[in-house]
Amino acid sequence: MKKTMIAAALMAVSASPAFAAVENYTVDTDGMHASVNFKINHLGYSWIVGRFNDFKGSFAFDEDNAANNSVQVTVNTASVDTNHGERDRHLRSDDFLDVSKFPEASFKSTSVTKDDDEGEYVVKGDLTLHGVTKPVEFEIEQVGAGEDPWGGFRRGFEGELELKLADFGIDYDLGPASATVYLEMHLEGVRQ
Repeated sequence: MKKTMIAAALMAVSASPAFAAVENYTVDTDGMHASVNFKINHLGYSWIVGRFNDFKGSFAFDEDNAANNSVQVTVNTASVDTNHGERDRHLRSDDFLDVSKFPEASFKSTSVTKDDDEGEYVVKGDLTLHGVTKPVEFEIEQVGAGEDPWGGFRRGFEGELELKLADFGIDYDLGPASATVYLEMHLEGVRQ
């Protein structure tokens, strides 16, 4: 009887939220429920907005311990798309992304900390672009989580990263207003 009570108590403790397991997610790029977008100022007058159409990613999430969280994303740089063919060819050239030499860009987190109780996190990690790897830091926010209509479970995050092109060896002069690019990630993952 005593052994049964101890076993039941251990099972109850291990099932409690404090012992929740890390959840692993694959970013849903097949269903177009995720995107890697960017915007850059055009001469100080407006914005050029684009996206990368081909990328993959995954993330791990632990609601109770943000130190267990991680994210990684790999982008096919040739998939850059600003809805303007001539500009996209120029972006693929050695003036900018140099996709023949650097076919991929990537981000891999090194740490995640919870910023507040509203589902915001600070992510630190290594961004590799144009053959240069630099440490970066940015905030992400959980958009939502729950069961989907197909019997799975999904969780989504979004965040924006500000970067200087020159820091990654891209020194094509677009003028001072266009020295910074804002990279946006919208990642909806399917729990594995």
